[in-house]
Amino acid sequence: MFMRNDRWFLAIAAALLLAGCGGGTQIDTGNGKAVALTKEQVQKTLPDGGAMTGWKASTRPSAVKMDKLYRSAACPIKDNAGCENSRFYGTSAFRRDDSTAVATFLIVAYDSERAAGEAYDVLWNYYGKRTGQRARTFSLGPVGEKRDARIGAFGFHGEPGTITQARVGTTLLWTMTDSTNKDKKDAVTEDSARDLATVLAERARQAQNGDTPSATL
Repeated sequence: MFMRNDRWFLAIAAALLLAGCGGGTQIDTGNGKAVALTKEQVQKTLPDGGAMTGWKASTRPSAVKMDKLYRSAACPIKDNAGCENSRFYGTSAFRRDDSTAVATFLIVAYDSERAAGEAYDVLWNYYGKRTGQRARTFSLGPVGEKRDARIGAFGFHGEPGTITQARVGTTLLWTMTDSTNKDKKDAVTEDSARDLATVLAERARQAQNGDTPSATL
């Protein structure tokens, strides 16, 4: 079960991020290869209100340099495994206008594709369990170089939720959706989770290509 205190922990981590503090030098991606993103690029990769039609922002896109505090938030595993060679951590969150659904986006940006690839299974072994023992996997389609997704009962009262993880170049990306009402089963669906994961992945790809992220729902 994805416990309520886990969701609260993620909310605290998001609230601690310094909003609107981009930085670093833009990286030339003319060779078409995935590159390590700057803090400013990570922040712009995260969906904002303009990218999330039908959703209202509850935590605006923010990014910080990875340090001990944020390694504990992003990689809550012994010795913060999975955060080796990570550079930045970013998050944003939204509530859907017409339902009880909430969505959280997370990014960990690494210094290389290899570092992101080596961290993938380590972190999915943790995040993939947040949906509970009865959760089932579902397909995200062609999202990133590697991807996983699960849907199950996140809340104490069986509220539905999803979690997705994908690697796009030098980044690992997560979307988490859940409902605050167990009776509104359609508030969180595989299709909606797939759409959110696709938008985040496309924005990450655009940033690593040297473009301004513009993908929207």
